Amino acid sequence: MAPAPPPAASFSPAEVQRRLAAGACWVRRGARLYDLTDFVRHHPGGEQLLRARAGQDITADLDGPPHRHSDNARRWLEQYYVGDLQGDPQGSIENGVVASAETQKTDPAMERRFKAVDWDKDLVDWKKPLLWQVGHLGEKYDEWVHQPVARPIRLFHSDLIEALSKTVWYSVPIVWVPLMLYLSWSYYRTLAQGNVRLFASFTTEYSVAVPKSVFPGLFMLGMFLWSLIEYLIHRFLFHMKPPSDSYYLITLHFVMHGQHHKSPFDGSRLVFPPVPASLVVAFFYILLRLSLPEAVGGTMFAGGLLGYVLYDMTHYYLHFGSPHKGSYLYSLKAHHVKHHFEHQKSGFGISTKLWDYFFHTLIPEEPHPKMQ
Repeated sequence: MAPAPPPAASFSPAEVQRRLAAGACWVRRGARLYDLTDFVRHHPGGEQLLRARAGQDITADLDGPPHRHSDNARRWLEQYYVGDLQGDPQGSIENGVVASAETQKTDPAMERRFKAVDWDKDLVDWKKPLLWQVGHLGEKYDEWVHQPVARPIRLFHSDLIEALSKTVWYSVPIVWVPLMLYLSWSYYRTLAQGNVRLFASFTTEYSVAVPKSVFPGLFMLGMFLWSLIEYLIHRFLFHMKPPSDSYYLITLHFVMHGQHHKSPFDGSRLVFPPVPASLVVAFFYILLRLSLPEAVGGTMFAGGLLGYVLYDMTHYYLHFGSPHKGSYLYSLKAHHVKHHFEHQKSGFGISTKLWDYFFHTLIPEEPHPKMQ
């Protein structure tokens, strides 16, 4: 017979108030208390919105408006559960006492599901590398991988390979911006010589000279094409649904993108490590070199490389940044967080929503309640 779980910790209103005064961000749902101090900077609504609710019952906020939080968001909240509030659980905590307020209802079925979650097991052994375990989840994998958790992931047994699969965000501009600048300078000089021609391999009579004045246009075209590639890779490769009976395809999906959806705030896995990224970069460089004159393809590649750097930096910021409400980045952050927590089959654009508009995969806007 399994031992009974330890009783939940209990906190008096005065104890909670002391923690709030020290800068912690504790909220509650009924009598259940949650320490969101480490989560405030990740919140899609912004840090200030969450801190403004410190000490309050957030049940009504979970149900909306402005929107009803998804089951994944509610499950995510339970990872920050620290214990129960002593005494009358109604209202907000102010000056060490519990203020009276209107009773907030909770969903009993959802409460039972949350209390049944075993965060240490969670279908896999988190004390071991996950890459060799996920393939055995079979038909449970798709649901499991789209239930995010707030914990780091280890993929490999080897410390060396594990280190190569992770990176800090600033490695991306350090590695790729110098290469982008060098290629831009080199190919601009080649175009300036006036010897570059299009269609020269087919016919000399109808070949077209490529002047240096087209360099900015080619560079911007490369950036534009990258935004399309970013969308296509994210939608059709990263979000493929591997067959439930294929251990290897499930494993491949997890190492490519599934691990990011399982642990979306693992800061060491939010940008592409330079070693695996170099293989993708080399592929696109060779493809453009074979398809177009060297200076033309190289200039487009340099623009695409800058687009890639901006994409990775934007992606990191959307997870860890706190953009000003109403700004374009605020809109992108809300869009991307919804993709992670509720709409995994839409909202594939990271640095721009352009292609989501074009291919009709934009995350639907929630209707706002009419004012009485």
